Amino acid sequence: MDPNTPKRAVIYARVSSEGDRQNVERQLHDLSEYAESQNLTIEQIFKEHISGAKKNSQRQQLQDMFTFAEENGIDIILCSEMSRLGRSVYEVQESIKRAIDHNINIYFQKENLSLFNPDGTQSMITPIVVTVLSVCSQIERDSIRFRLNSGRRLAMERGVQMGRPKNATKPESQFKDEYAEVIRLLKKGYSVKAVAQLQGISPTTVMKVKKMFIIKSVEK
Repeated sequence: MDPNTPKRAVIYARVSSEGDRQNVERQLHDLSEYAESQNLTIEQIFKEHISGAKKNSQRQQLQDMFTFAEENGIDIILCSEMSRLGRSVYEVQESIKRAIDHNINIYFQKENLSLFNPDGTQSMITPIVVTVLSVCSQIERDSIRFRLNSGRRLAMERGVQMGRPKNATKPESQFKDEYAEVIRLLKKGYSVKAVAQLQGISPTTVMKVKKMFIIKSVEK
């Protein structure tokens, strides 16, 4: 292949919910800019709205993306971060192995890592770094889940009512004050899932705040 010929690429973007459009658009924008800077031709874009807790076998767009890349001689897959390619370290490793087996490079923008070096040789460092970072992410997710479950159990043991009473509503001003940090993070472009994890609240609550204060302001 002529070294001046643009390499062929696909983009895979994933968000946790249909309402998280801002995050997926950010992924596509950033990855498209990277492709242009590297003289890559984007052949196809795959967008997925599915929970990060779902297995890779349940992520239809992810499976379609790999099939398309394998059948159409794609050179590189562009991904915003490695967590997009699997919910656990084992699934990320499986995705990496599948790409390497078909001589397809993967670029992880957040980590600034690629499976292959510029000269076409396989990177020996990237799989190790990806594995370590994936393990750290999995430990963090498990830790958050443990703390949330532990807090719920303790509250129930103390007789604290879980959830809001039926028909209970808060004034919008009180709601805004209570979730000021959530609103700030959403305005900075954090995803619903990320904000929920950072604040220790449910994604449903974050989405409610987003609809009340973020989406409304955009529509105005």
